[in-house]
Amino acid sequence: MCVIDCRQQGLTIVEAMVALLVISIGLLGIAALQLTAMQQNSSALHQSKAVWAGYAMADRIRANNIRFADYSGIDTIDSYSQDCMSSACSDDELVTADADEWIDAVRDLPGGRGRVTGNADQLIVTVMWDDEGTGATGTGCSGNAQVDLTCYSVTLVR
Repeated sequence: MCVIDCRQQGLTIVEAMVALLVISIGLLGIAALQLTAMQQNSSALHQSKAVWAGYAMADRIRANNIRFADYSGIDTIDSYSQDCMSSACSDDELVTADADEWIDAVRDLPGGRGRVTGNADQLIVTVMWDDEGTGATGTGCSGNAQVDLTCYSVTLVR
């Protein structure tokens, strides 16, 4: 029984809770979007570094074309030691120096590994890394993120 004015004033607790729920869902969506953007940005950075490392090795091979076939078999899990910066190197020593310097570029990637395979007429420079962050340590490029690594390859023809 209202004697004067019975209009409702203010918010009820239910209306306030619904508004809080709507705002919370919106903020969770924004947080998920931010997380996805950060993951994709990291993946793009790794892809760029892999492309750079692959082309850097391809350029080194082209620069020492006399020893083209000698680059086959380079693997960054092996150890190489040759310094051609402080003294001149032969073409053979330059192959080892190139492998030594390439290791640093490839190791900048998570789980990074680089290989050069092929023969006297064609080489494939492959850079592999763990783009998914699964701890994969495989050597293949099949796309199974639990086992294999993400790969980028450059093919050189003599």
